[in-house]
Amino acid sequence: LQPTSLGDTGVADELATLDADLFVVVAFSILPRRLLAVPRLGSVNLHPSLLPAYRGAAPIVWALFSGESETGVTTFLLSPRVDAGDILLQERVAIEPDETAGELEARLREIGAALVVASLDGLEKGVLTPIPQGTAGASRAPKLGREDGRLDWRLSTEDLRNRVRGANPVPGAFTEWAGGVLKVHRACRADGDFRGEPGTVLSAGPKEGGVVVATGDGALRLVEVQPAGSPRMEGAAFVRGHRIEAGMVLGAEALASDG
Repeated sequence: LQPTSLGDTGVADELATLDADLFVVVAFSILPRRLLAVPRLGSVNLHPSLLPAYRGAAPIVWALFSGESETGVTTFLLSPRVDAGDILLQERVAIEPDETAGELEARLREIGAALVVASLDGLEKGVLTPIPQGTAGASRAPKLGREDGRLDWRLSTEDLRNRVRGANPVPGAFTEWAGGVLKVHRACRADGDFRGEPGTVLSAGPKEGGVVVATGDGALRLVEVQPAGSPRMEGAAFVRGHRIEAGMVLGAEALASDG
């Protein structure tokens, strides 16, 4: 079925004719109460976090934004409250230090698929007892917009590094420079005694490995970037082919001063 609206009563009626034991729901719209009532055993949902942490539309991204070193996958029974139903199974997953949201999602997808199968087997055999979610550790992971990828250079180097990781590939981390919008796909902490006003380019050259930008507590090296209208490129290639030098300021002020 490909209904135009889940609120259409005909959808629930048609699904009811299947006499389903349960539904499996992954990355789908919120089910209305009428649909939740259709399957005999309820609806099993897969969520890429250790619920009740990071309830919402973007749990992987927000876990990286927050600098978490661990996340996981959870299967649970859907209820009218978003991501708040009784838990079936959970599996913890370590987050790699430089892992992006896209890379982590690919890993969790495989682990989550196996957890769904295990959950269905457990329900079929009657050996799984759903456990109510508590409120301790509950947090939100709301839907993302473009501005969630904007780099605020006043933040710490680690917070900015995590913002770049978490926003890769969506919504995409970015800043502004004299040439327009600059997407930042990968970044790392710059080694050395770098200090300066946040957003200021401290170093820019192929030998320096690209662009080093001052942050709230140090400096961030832009490892992979993408100027407007250009493909992705390493930081060293960027400085060879574009006019960017020490002393320039990145951020909204860069566009204003250039205008």
